[in-house]
Amino acid sequence: MSTTLHVVQFLADIQNPAPADPTNGSKGANLLLSYAKWGSLIGCAVAAVVSGGLMGIGHLSNRPDSAEKGKRSLVWSLGGVIVTACAIPVVNTVFGAAA
Repeated sequence: MSTTLHVVQFLADIQNPAPADPTNGSKGANLLLSYAKWGSLIGCAVAAVVSGGLMGIGHLSNRPDSAEKGKRSLVWSLGGVIVTACAIPVVNTVFGAAA
């Protein structure tokens, strides 16, 4: 029983350090993250426009498989926008907490 008491007391004595910025204030990491955020949003926008064109071409040329691929591409590109839009505040919160 005394061993358990010593382990608990040892764990209670461990201090919780303050968060530290792993990049040491480097502006390069923030620049790369901002490029990645904007790049992913631009990529999703381009995919949405191309998938809309694929749906139109598929319907006009009587190719239902192309229209179906365009519909799936549109759904996935919109899903990518949602994931990216949710990830941006998470990344900002994590990096803001470290500063």
